[in-house]
Amino acid sequence: MPGVRSQPAATPHDPLRWGPSFPDAARGTLANTQMRANLRHATHTIRDKRLAVTAELPDWEALRDAGSAIKADVMARLPELLERLEESVTARGGVVHWARDAAEANRIITDLVRAAGAREVVKIKSMATQETGLNEHLEAEGIEAAETDLAELIVQLAGDQSSHILVPAIHRNREEIREIFTERMGDAPEGLTSEPRDLAMAARAHLRARFLRADVAISGANLAIADTGTVAVVESEGNGRMCLTLPRTLITLMGIEKVLPSFADLEVFLQLLPRSSTGERMNPYTSMWTGVTPGDGPQEFHLVLLDNGRTKALADEVGRSALHCIRCSACLNVCPVYERTSGHAYGSVYPGPIGAILTPQLLGLGEAHGAGSHDVTATLPFASSLCGACYDACPVKIDIPSALVHLREKGVHADAHPSLTPMGAGMAVAAAAMTSGTRFRWATRLLTLAGRVIPGTRIRRLPFPGSLWTRSRDLPVPPTQTFQDWFASRERDAGRGTGEGA
Repeated sequence: MPGVRSQPAATPHDPLRWGPSFPDAARGTLANTQMRANLRHATHTIRDKRLAVTAELPDWEALRDAGSAIKADVMARLPELLERLEESVTARGGVVHWARDAAEANRIITDLVRAAGAREVVKIKSMATQETGLNEHLEAEGIEAAETDLAELIVQLAGDQSSHILVPAIHRNREEIREIFTERMGDAPEGLTSEPRDLAMAARAHLRARFLRADVAISGANLAIADTGTVAVVESEGNGRMCLTLPRTLITLMGIEKVLPSFADLEVFLQLLPRSSTGERMNPYTSMWTGVTPGDGPQEFHLVLLDNGRTKALADEVGRSALHCIRCSACLNVCPVYERTSGHAYGSVYPGPIGAILTPQLLGLGEAHGAGSHDVTATLPFASSLCGACYDACPVKIDIPSALVHLREKGVHADAHPSLTPMGAGMAVAAAAMTSGTRFRWATRLLTLAGRVIPGTRIRRLPFPGSLWTRSRDLPVPPTQTFQDWFASRERDAGRGTGEGA
């Protein structure tokens, strides 16, 4: 397939936000035709599978309502549920640690690995450990962390960054993966082909030795039950099951929002998650463990509860809905912006629509890398057409479009003098026109005059300050007639046709 070969994304200093603003980064990724083709094929395949399996359930919308209600209840009672979870885990032989931020989480986990006498760990795919940059931290401390999920293994061997929540190597095709394995795996078989089975078998042989010699495993968590202390991981390859049963010590890093009140709540999410994420009726592997069982599985279990900005997000009544996310990635697979720009343009471990509302809140909009709308994080809520497809796809009904608009407003007003910024000035002009019927009519008629003299259908370059818009996107040429004028002429034509007014 013609196009630019996907290049590794540099290891970020801050996994939650790295690189330039979204508009600047998107210009580069839009030029990578190979990546765009890979993304389009993969997202459309997953999207079609999801639509097929959700259509089988007559109560799918009721399940979405139930999931949304449970998550809203969790956010309302989060401190209480976390304390109950700690009591339940401790009562069953586990140890709970609390981490205020990424640095503290990494430090806790490093100390636990050293206490176990290990210099090598195996890992299950985990967004939380990516969020904290755990792999890079362990490497700096002389500890090797081996990813065991196939897609994460590809990304790790390539020295790349994930571009999708569920399918981290979605921007790679089979031939690229074959080259990565051949060049970087070390024990790849001679004559390795790009056939999926051959690639999977090569990865299986490579990982088998890792599983058998590892004394410590590190996992994330899809869900945890406050009443019982049970932690659950759902996955499709079986690598998670190997990590959760073979090593002597198991360390789980979990965002505090993943807690559920009771075991019965699992019924809802184990129906919503697989259908929304992989288009499967159920996950091939659903692993649950409760504390420590003598003689069976890991004999040490540590649960590290991660805040890292989550309580900050919880304080925002609109934005807190981002914490409802169950990391299914359904919103990414239907987003026209993500499909064309790829996850790397978002500069965060959380790309796509959910990343556009989650990342700014975890970091603090306008606080992390600058001030107000000049912060590169503040551009993320604008990485959307507000088409609403993400809301329709979300299994727990997160109203992402409303949260995006809310965060856009916060970003603009975070400036000391919002009216002096290009966005603030533009919004002030729009408000002046739209708050008066007379001014709005004159403004739209002026635009129709522009539409009559500008050739073509797209404006690709405007002088300043319009260049702030057209440097990252085209502007449609205004129509030559307003809706009001069209409607009035339609009424006049209808009146003549019936003889009215004669």
